[in-house]
Amino acid sequence: MAGSADRDWDAVTALARMPGAAAIRPLFDADPDRAGRFTHTACDLRVDLSKTSVTDAVRDALLALARARGVLAARDAMAEGERVNATEDRAVLHMALRGPRGAFRTGEEDASAAVHGTLDAMRAFCTRIRAEGRFTDVVNVGIGGSDLGPQMAVRALWREGMPMRAHFLSNVDGHAWEAMRHRLDPARTLVLVASKTFTTAETMANAHLLRDWLGESRRNQLVALSTNLKATAAFGVPGDQVFGFKDWVGGRFSLWSAVGLSIALACGWDVFAELLAGARSMDEHFLSAREEESLPLLMALTEVWHVNGLGYPTRAVLPYDERLARLPAHLQQVEMESLGKRVTMDGAPVARATGPVVFGEPGTNAQHSFMQLLHQGTTPVPADILLVARPDHGFEENHRQLLANGLAQAEALLRGRDAEEVRAEMEAAGMDAARVAALLPHRLFPGDRPSTTILVERLTPAVLGQIVALYEHKVFCLGALWGVDAFDQWGVELGKQLAGAILPELSPGAEPREHDGSTAALIAAIQRLRGG
Repeated sequence: MAGSADRDWDAVTALARMPGAAAIRPLFDADPDRAGRFTHTACDLRVDLSKTSVTDAVRDALLALARARGVLAARDAMAEGERVNATEDRAVLHMALRGPRGAFRTGEEDASAAVHGTLDAMRAFCTRIRAEGRFTDVVNVGIGGSDLGPQMAVRALWREGMPMRAHFLSNVDGHAWEAMRHRLDPARTLVLVASKTFTTAETMANAHLLRDWLGESRRNQLVALSTNLKATAAFGVPGDQVFGFKDWVGGRFSLWSAVGLSIALACGWDVFAELLAGARSMDEHFLSAREEESLPLLMALTEVWHVNGLGYPTRAVLPYDERLARLPAHLQQVEMESLGKRVTMDGAPVARATGPVVFGEPGTNAQHSFMQLLHQGTTPVPADILLVARPDHGFEENHRQLLANGLAQAEALLRGRDAEEVRAEMEAAGMDAARVAALLPHRLFPGDRPSTTILVERLTPAVLGQIVALYEHKVFCLGALWGVDAFDQWGVELGKQLAGAILPELSPGAEPREHDGSTAALIAAIQRLRGG
């Protein structure tokens, strides 16, 4: 298997080294039906991969690589509850969080039974809270996966008239709470503390602020999303307001679990259920589709082509829909925490680049900030452009402008602008020859910059579920292709440990410990500035 995979990696690399391997425009000139042949649909998503330099030969080589790397076998092992998170000896079953009853097991455990027990309890709690009619706001206190996913989903799905307003407190910086609390009435606010272990330092620091703000008489307004029942009880959370999740749920894949309670409370249970159903439909596609038809795999292979074939180290995510403003931030964690690895599953150094840097902003905002780099920068940056055909507002002219901009950016990245076109434009504007010659290099656009367009009709809860699950499964495929564990995150641990050691040194009169010269000097400077 390893030898076969090495040969298939070599085949991909050889194609990438051919002259013109990065060119995209000639592919459209040679194939009038290219857009049709490289556009794929699944569920409610239409994914256009034609504006990349993937050819039939490249796609065949990439699919051969996927077969040699055993991606679909690894997919099946994950679905069957095998411990595919090797470094933590855990199963990976976020699909069970949105799957039907009885669908998923791991070892002797009926994973689906555990999931649906929690979902039933969550639904009953949401029903009770709504019937009481007492609460207008919910604050979710969490960080990382306990914040980014739920916050992204609420931002995308919440509409005026839904049951509650949701707020998210993640940053341990007290300014975050200071900015939020004036909008809240402690008598009408539920507080969710999301931490599997109930020991996450930043989350627990903020949780204490919120508990003090509620006061002793309102401890019954505390809810815990955790498995540490002893700690939640000590914190004062009523036992019937603790909702747990298993260790086979990774934080960045947890918005479908009890961590999504803020979504269900704010948007209503039916919206949350539809979100789960949409993700389930993408799961079913991923589990049943052939390699050449699997959207997650095709997107992963396109990323391999860009990262490992052409050497593009970054990717932009550009949702042309304000409701998806937090999607890039969520995907940063899902992808970069999963794929930012330097050793393979067996501990050997990786032989090639792994996860790219992911960044992004809503569409037209991005055009007026970093899109300059995408159009004329020295290194191409592949872009994911998300378009929603039909908005949920009545401002049709605004939406036409929005769609026009999204389509134009993809076309501009592809086409560029050559010297002949630029010269003609400037001469038509009446510029003299010297000025034309001086400005010409600055106004050229190289083009052949790749993009993937994801088009949907409407941004419903089900469609959002499909989009997020698509990227989750893409990450799984990339982990299998690169041979890394996409479900651990040891890289976040060292900073936590060092912060815990430094914290006492910032107290007045504390004795400094041994550090590098820079850190020691900064601690001393902070102590002076704080009067310590």
